[in-house]
Amino acid sequence: MDKLDHVLEHIDSKGINRRDFIKLTTLVTSVLGLAPAMIPKVAQAMTAKERPTVIWLHFAECTGCSEAFIRSSYPWIDELVLEVLNVAYHETIMAPAGHAAEKSLHEAMERYKGKYILVCEGGIPTADGGVWGKVAGRPMIEIAKEAAKGAVAVMAMGTCACYGGVQAAKPNPTKAMGVGEALGIQTINLAGCPPNPVNAVSAVVQFLLLGRAPALDDYGRPKFAYGATIHDKCPRRAHFEEAEFVKRFGDEGAINGWCLFEMGCKGPDTHNNCSLVKFNDGTNWPVGAGHPCLGCSEPQFWDNMAPFYTSKP
Repeated sequence: MDKLDHVLEHIDSKGINRRDFIKLTTLVTSVLGLAPAMIPKVAQAMTAKERPTVIWLHFAECTGCSEAFIRSSYPWIDELVLEVLNVAYHETIMAPAGHAAEKSLHEAMERYKGKYILVCEGGIPTADGGVWGKVAGRPMIEIAKEAAKGAVAVMAMGTCACYGGVQAAKPNPTKAMGVGEALGIQTINLAGCPPNPVNAVSAVVQFLLLGRAPALDDYGRPKFAYGATIHDKCPRRAHFEEAEFVKRFGDEGAINGWCLFEMGCKGPDTHNNCSLVKFNDGTNWPVGAGHPCLGCSEPQFWDNMAPFYTSKP
């Protein structure tokens, strides 16, 4: 614990809330499936002098994944950006715009070449050479290819970046697709609409601890976060086994927290750790709030999981 004490002294010197930092390191350690004895090493990785550099690019998306990221509450976003990660480029939270932003992007790509983690948010239109999605007059696919060449790893943030998302829903006139498919590379897919920012931080921490990407499932998702289904870990699972189902919103079953399967819940077919990590400072998650899972971390969920709601008369 001497190492952890040293780290906490460093945290104190930076004016960072010690309690929030301990909460984050404990949660990340748990999410990664590591023993509690690893907490000091996780804390050290997150306070390393050489912070991992992130270049974050936006493609065809709604910015919801960034909105989730900047609402990280332990640590708060200022601590995450200023102390844990070196976010060299992120259009939503950076000051420059226009030509100045473009200059910042190219300077960051050159300065950190071969060292940065490229985070991509949004799908990439590929029809007609990618003309249906441009930034600064350039097709998104060209920008992605250029940035990916200098990256040590490419992380797809959210289901749009992973698999195309709503942009790739039928009939998909722009032929939008996930970053990995568009570029023909393996990406670390942090699926979800949006994904939990804790999973993103955990993936970066694994890089710092082990020097390699986390183990991935068949869809490129880190197994530590997507290794089990929502149904497997659902606190309403016992009601499913007892055939106690919500039949319509507001009925007795809904009031008593029964299973939402007959309301269209896609939990049995959806892989994610939502019930364990939750959102908004660990406050809640969709099923906990009485809403059926939509299957948002699965490929082509807009088409494959529809209709999202069913109910009994």
